[in-house]
Amino acid sequence: MNKTLNTSSAPHIPSRIKVQTVMLWVCLALVPATFAHLYYFGPGILIQLVLAAVSAYLFEWWCLKWRKQPIKPFITDLSALVTAWLFVLCISPIAPWYVAVVGMFFAIVVAKHLYGGLGNNIFNPAMVAFAVILIAFPQSMSLWLPPGGFMDVGAIGNQQGLTFIEQLNWIFTGHTTSHIDAITTATPLSAIQTGLQQSFSLSEIIENPIFGDFGGLGWEWIANWLFLGGAFLLYKRIITWHIPAAVLLTTIAAATPFYLFNNDVFMSPQQHVFSGGIMLAAFFIATDPTSGCSSFKGKIIFGAGVAILTVLIRNFGAFPDGVAFAVLLMNMSAPLIDRVTVPTPYGKKTKGD
Repeated sequence: MNKTLNTSSAPHIPSRIKVQTVMLWVCLALVPATFAHLYYFGPGILIQLVLAAVSAYLFEWWCLKWRKQPIKPFITDLSALVTAWLFVLCISPIAPWYVAVVGMFFAIVVAKHLYGGLGNNIFNPAMVAFAVILIAFPQSMSLWLPPGGFMDVGAIGNQQGLTFIEQLNWIFTGHTTSHIDAITTATPLSAIQTGLQQSFSLSEIIENPIFGDFGGLGWEWIANWLFLGGAFLLYKRIITWHIPAAVLLTTIAAATPFYLFNNDVFMSPQQHVFSGGIMLAAFFIATDPTSGCSSFKGKIIFGAGVAILTVLIRNFGAFPDGVAFAVLLMNMSAPLIDRVTVPTPYGKKTKGD
C-alpha cells in the first residue's frame, strides 16, 4: 500500500491572524461588560458608543483620504470601533455629545494617523483620548449616575434615575426634566478622593451606598465581566498572560503596604482592582501590541509599571483614577524596555565578542 507524505518547503511560518479577526474577538469580549454597564448605569453608554463609533469612522475616513490611503481595508478592520468602545467604557454615560467627538479626534487623528496609522502609533489612542477629556472637561467626567437596576436606572434609596429619553436629551442639549444635581453622583474613586480631602476616614466614606463588597457597586460586576472577557481573549490567544498577570498582581502587591500602613487613608487592594479602570487596562488596553512591549519579560515590566503608577497616582495624585496616565507613561517607556529585554538574535555579535 503506497502512502504519500505531503511536505512543504521552508520557511515553516504559521499564517498570521487578520487584524479584523483580532478586533472582532476584542469586541465580542467587551460585550458582557457593556451589558453590565448598561444594567447598572443605564442606556447612556449605548448613546455614547454610537456617538464615538460614528465620530471615529468619520475621522478615520477623512485621514485616509488626506493621506491618500486605501479606504476599505482600514475602514473594515474594526480598529476604529475598538478604540471608540474602549474610550466609551472609560467616560461618563451622560457626558455631553462633544466629549465623544473631541475624544475620537485626538484618538484617531492625533494619536493614530499623525504617527502613521494603524501599527505605527506609540501611544494607545483610547487612552490619549481619555487623558485629553479628563484635562479638558473635568466637570463633564464628574457627572455619573448612581448604580441601579435597568428598570429603575440609578436608583439608590428613594432616588430615581434618568430614563433613556432624559439621558438622550441631557447628552445633546444639557437639559432634562429632572434636576441633574439631585440625581448624579461621583464615581467610587472620586468619592474616596473627595472624602479624604474633607478629612473623612475611608471606613466612613465606603458607607456610601455607591460602594459594594469589594469596590464600587456595579463596578465590581463590570470588572468581573471584563475579567471573563479577558480570559476569553487568552483562550483565543489574542493576548498572552504576561501583562494581565503583571497588572493585577502588581496592583495588589503595590497597594497592600499602603493599606497595612494606614487603612483609614489608603484603599484596600480589592478596592483598587474592582473600582476604576484597572481590569480594563489589564486585559484590553495595556495589552495593545503596538504601543506596548514585544518581549515576554518586557510585557511583565510594562504591566507592573502600569500598576505601580496607577496606585501611586490614586494615592497621591490629583486625579482619582490614574490608569490613562500610567498607560501613556509606560507607552513612552516601551521602546527602552524592549531594547533591554529583547534577546540578542542567534548569530548576531555582541560588543563583548
